[in-house]
Amino acid sequence: MAAPDSVAIDIDHLKAWIGREDTATDVIGEDLARKYHAMFDMPNASPRHGEAVPRLIHFCLAQAAIPTSGLGVDGHPTRGGFLPPVPLPRRMWAGGALTFHGDLKVGDAVKRISRIADVTLKEGRTGPLCFVTVAHRVEANGALLIEERQDIVYRAADTGGAGKAPPPAESGSFVKPMAAGTPLLFRYSALTFNAHRIHYDRPYATEVEGYPALVVQGPMQAALLCNYATELRGVPPVHFSFRGLSPLFDTDTFALHAKADKDGLALWTARDGGPVSMAAEASW
Repeated sequence: MAAPDSVAIDIDHLKAWIGREDTATDVIGEDLARKYHAMFDMPNASPRHGEAVPRLIHFCLAQAAIPTSGLGVDGHPTRGGFLPPVPLPRRMWAGGALTFHGDLKVGDAVKRISRIADVTLKEGRTGPLCFVTVAHRVEANGALLIEERQDIVYRAADTGGAGKAPPPAESGSFVKPMAAGTPLLFRYSALTFNAHRIHYDRPYATEVEGYPALVVQGPMQAALLCNYATELRGVPPVHFSFRGLSPLFDTDTFALHAKADKDGLALWTARDGGPVSMAAEASW
C-alpha cells in the first residue's frame, strides 16, 4: 500500500518495532502540581508534598527532552527511535484507556515503562492510516499505579475532499461551558513539552496543515473530561478511556457533557452546534 505522495509503507519493517521498550523517570514536584491546577482553574491552588494530584497529570511527566535541532517541520521529533518511522506526515494521539490502582502524589518518584504493543495499517476515507499502540506502566515508589494503552494514528495530509459531516452532538444531562483560548493551549503544550505546531503556530496550522484555527490538544480534552467526571462524582475514576472523533479549535465555544450510563459516566466534548470531538467513558 502506498501513501498519496507515493511513499511506500513497509508494514513488516514497522512491525519490527513491536516489543521495543523505553523507561523514563520523573518526580511530581509542587511546582508542576501548582501550575497544573492553575492551568485548569482547579481548586487547591498550592498542593503540598504527599497530597494526591489529578488524574492524567502524568501526561506532563517524563517527556522526552529532544533537542530543538531534532524536531521535524511539524514540531514532532524526527521519525525513528522508540516509535516506528511511519512515513505519513500527520501524527495524532487518537485515544487511550487507563486503569488507576492508586493516586499519584506530590513528591512521588515516578517511573514509566513503555512498550510498543502493536502496529497496524488500515485504509481510511482519505488514504492509509497507520495505528501504533503503546502500552505504559506508571509506577511510583515501586508500586504500580497506572496501566495505560495509548493509541497513535498516522495519516496522509488532507487532499481537500470533504466527507459527510457528522451529526451535531446531543446535550448531556450535565453540561459545563468551556472556552479553549490560545493561552490554555500554550500552557498545556508547555507543561507536556509538546512542540507540535498545530497547537500554537496559527500560520502553520492554517496555511500548511489546512486547519481553520489552532487545534485543541486531544489529551487536554481527555484531562478536562476526567476532571469533570471527578467533579461530578466527588472521587476520581478507576477506569477512564477516550477517543478523538473530530477536531476542536481554539476559536470554538464548546462544552463538557456527561450522562450516566450502566458503568458510570459517558462524557464528551462538543462545540456549540457541532459534532462530538472527544468521547470518553469513566467508571468507578
